[in-house]
Amino acid sequence: MGVAVLQADKLNLPEMFATKLRGKKVEIIESGESIIINPVQCPIKAMRGMLKSDGHEVDRFLTRMREDKELEYDN
Repeated sequence: MGVAVLQADKLNLPEMFATKLRGKKVEIIESGESIIINPVQCPIKAMRGMLKSDGHEVDRFLTRMREDKELEYDN
């Protein structure tokens, strides 16, 4: 069993697969009598959107900071 990572453009693939994989790196895995081709995802692109929010976190944070500051001055 072996694994190799190549540019998809370097492979001679049918057009329907080549268009989907164009410009990407692919991982070729040999497993017994079969060969598996997986696109390799950039770890940074894979994490993109992970921290999506509704946009109100900053407002909530600033409100909490103001409340904490008020509590400090009250004591």
